[in-house]
Amino acid sequence: MTFDSHSLFTMTIERIPPQEYPQVGIGRRCLAFGIDFLGVWLVSSLLGSNNLGIQFVQILVFIVGWLILRVIVPYNNQGQSLGRWTFDIKLLEAEWARIPDLQSFLKREMIVGLEALLISIAISNIIRNPTAILLILPLVIDCGAALSDTRMRQAFHDRYARTMIVSSRRGYSLDIKFKRLVEMLRRNMR
Repeated sequence: MTFDSHSLFTMTIERIPPQEYPQVGIGRRCLAFGIDFLGVWLVSSLLGSNNLGIQFVQILVFIVGWLILRVIVPYNNQGQSLGRWTFDIKLLEAEWARIPDLQSFLKREMIVGLEALLISIAISNIIRNPTAILLILPLVIDCGAALSDTRMRQAFHDRYARTMIVSSRRGYSLDIKFKRLVEMLRRNMR
């Protein structure tokens, strides 16, 4: 048996394709985002005033609340924020299919948080300035990328942070419970 010294030190590393996870529909993702957004927005809007202009305290509370709900909680809770837990989805690294590190959470949520903050500003100013509705465009464009990505459903913020949203077994299953309730009501009405 002979060994070639060169072959002992040269190895080929094959890239293993990521596991195929069940895709999460855009509707579930939007509802989970909506729950997280409403929670942070309600708390920050309590500190707002009726004065015109930018409410710095309200914006600061929104940013801190967003970081807590969308970065710290999921980082310590298997990639699930309150909204994601409610709809049985979680955030994973796209390449290794594990919970992202804190830096990935921060990179991702800086983008999504800014877009959520713009929506918050739009809601606060829509009555006085109807063109404020245009502040939702960055979120629509960002998340619109997920519609064109049929394989992993990654929005631009997911691609930037190298993350993906996948179905999870752990959660409240609000969408499933709602479907069961509607089905039960339909049967009872017959």
